[in-house]
Amino acid sequence: MNLLQASSLSSFVPAPGLGNPHVQTLLPRFINRRPLDVNWQELTLPDGDFVDLSWYNKPAAGSRTPIVAVFHGLEGSIYSPYARDILRTIEQSGWHGVLMHFRGCSGQINRLPRSYHSGETGDARYFLTWLRQQYPHAPLAAVGYSLGGNMLLKLQAEWGGKSPLQAAVSVSAPLKLDVCADRINQGFSRVYERHLVKSLVTAVLAKFSNHDYEQLIGLTRQRIEKVRTFRQFDECFTAPMHGFADADDYYRQSSAFGYLGDIQQPTLIIQAYDDPFMTPAVLPDPQQLPDNVGLAVSPRGGHVGFVSGSLARPHYWLTEAVPDYLARFF
Repeated sequence: MNLLQASSLSSFVPAPGLGNPHVQTLLPRFINRRPLDVNWQELTLPDGDFVDLSWYNKPAAGSRTPIVAVFHGLEGSIYSPYARDILRTIEQSGWHGVLMHFRGCSGQINRLPRSYHSGETGDARYFLTWLRQQYPHAPLAAVGYSLGGNMLLKLQAEWGGKSPLQAAVSVSAPLKLDVCADRINQGFSRVYERHLVKSLVTAVLAKFSNHDYEQLIGLTRQRIEKVRTFRQFDECFTAPMHGFADADDYYRQSSAFGYLGDIQQPTLIIQAYDDPFMTPAVLPDPQQLPDNVGLAVSPRGGHVGFVSGSLARPHYWLTEAVPDYLARFF
C-alpha cells in the first residue's frame, strides 16, 4: 500500500507572505508561547544515568488508549513550540502523549560524562521498551523532530519487524548528517548554527566540574570554548565521547539515510525542500523506499515550521498531518 495515496500529507501551503524558509523556521518561536502543564517523571537508565519524561494526560495502569511518544530536536525540550503543539494535538485526538528528553535536555544535568547524539538509539529503545511493559495493552506510536526524527528512523530500522510501534513519523530529519553540517555553516543558516553550538558548548562546560574531559577524551576548557561549528563540536566532543573515530565516522554511522531500507513498520518521513538546515541531497528516492515507508516532501515549510493560515491566525499544519497519519493505525 502506498501510504501517501488519497492523503493531504503533501498539501501544505504556507501562510500568505510567510513562505520564506527562515520565517517558517523562526515564526513558531514568537507566536506560539502558550504554556503546557505536564507531569514529570524521571526514568533511570541501565547505565545509572537518567532521562526525564514529560507526560500530558498520563494514562492509568491498564489503559488501552493509544500512547504517542515524542522525541525532540537538538537542544530541544518540552518548552519547544513543536513539542507543546504535538502533545496538545495528541490529547485532543483522544490519545496520551509523553515526551522523552534526551540526556541533559530537561534542565537537569545528566550524571555521566556522555551526552546524546543523532544516532544514539539506546535510550529511546529502553524508554519505548519500558513504555510497552508499563502499558502492555495500549497501542504505541512515536514522532521525532529533527535530530529526534533521525534517531527514530534509525531505531525503527534497527528493530525491523520487532518494533513495538504501530507507526512512526519523522519531521525535518537531518538524514545525511555530513550534508547538514556543511549546509548549516553557510549564509543565514549560520545564525542557527551559532545558537545551537553555543548551547551545546555551554552544556559541556557545565559538566567540567564533575568530569575530567581532558583525561577522558583529551578535551580542555580552552578548546571547547573555541568551538563555533557543528563539525568542530562533533570532532572534539561528540565523536570521541561516544566511541567514533572522528566527526566523519560519527556522521557516517549515525545518519538515518543509509538505514531506511531496513524499516519494516509503517513510517512517514516529512521534509521540506527549502529546509535551511539541509539540502535536497538528504532526500531519499521514493522508489527505493520500502512500501511501508512514505515520503511527504513539501516545496516549502522551513525546518519544523509548516505554518499555514495567516500571521493573525497561524495554523500549524503538522498538527493535522501527523495525527492524520497515525490515526490509520490505531
